[in-house]
Amino acid sequence: MNISQLETLQTISKTMSFRKAGELLNLTQPAVSAQIKSLEDEFKAVLIDRNQPVTLTDSGVIFLQHAEKILLIVEELKQRLNDLNQTPQGHIHLGTTTSIAMQILPRVLSYFQNQFPLIKITIHSMPSSQIMTSVENGSVDIGIAYLFEKSPGLESSILYYDTFELVVSPHHPLSKYKHTTVESLRDIPFIMLSPDTAIRRFVDQIFNKLDIQPSIVMELSSSEEVKRMVELNLGAAIISKLSIAQELRLGTLKMIQVSELESSHPVGVIFKSGRYLNSAMHQFLSDLKGMPEAQFIGSE
Repeated sequence: MNISQLETLQTISKTMSFRKAGELLNLTQPAVSAQIKSLEDEFKAVLIDRNQPVTLTDSGVIFLQHAEKILLIVEELKQRLNDLNQTPQGHIHLGTTTSIAMQILPRVLSYFQNQFPLIKITIHSMPSSQIMTSVENGSVDIGIAYLFEKSPGLESSILYYDTFELVVSPHHPLSKYKHTTVESLRDIPFIMLSPDTAIRRFVDQIFNKLDIQPSIVMELSSSEEVKRMVELNLGAAIISKLSIAQELRLGTLKMIQVSELESSHPVGVIFKSGRYLNSAMHQFLSDLKGMPEAQFIGSE
């Protein structure tokens, strides 16, 4: 058994095709078949059902689980050896929400690209409810999210604080007010973020405490979509204050203070406790946690 064979099996499991796996690995189809046949002979088990589309057998599924662990260990070994040259380098998979990515990452990533060109960062956009799970299971290295919950297997550090605000179109009946209460929103059409977002969970808690059933006319997955619908005067919304800075400057949205919403919410970086931090992750976390809050919430 060799690493190349394990990589081939992993690629076949993703592409469900010997031909496509060969193209990705720069191997001929007979070479791909020979590698899998060699594994099957060595372990005396059929790993792949060769009917179309190609799928793993039960033995293949178990084999792949262990193969991926081996590949991760090999990758960590490579990274540890690379780290010996003391030059921060490597690949970071960063999980965050679309809204946070648009608010802060352009400035943060521009800094890292200039200071550490050998660090590559891939951003995975996902609902806030998935970020902690993704960090825990290793599908992303680092998460940036609202720190509403804690997990014993994760470490976190606060980067900045955000607030959630009520916004309406300048043509909305509420736009003439500077202040209002949640109670006054009972019959107001609302455009809400989807239930798996941190903001929506917070808003639902506020409404539930006051036994209010908001009139939800639309549910959307990102703050950008919500803002566009509010600008069209299709309803009011409660979203991150940091996400509406430009719209407030341009006058396309009006923010109205609501006393029940007046609380700050920490946004922070999350990573798995006890995991090996390659030079890229170590540098990224060190610099990220050392950045002043203005680096994240300053003007564009």
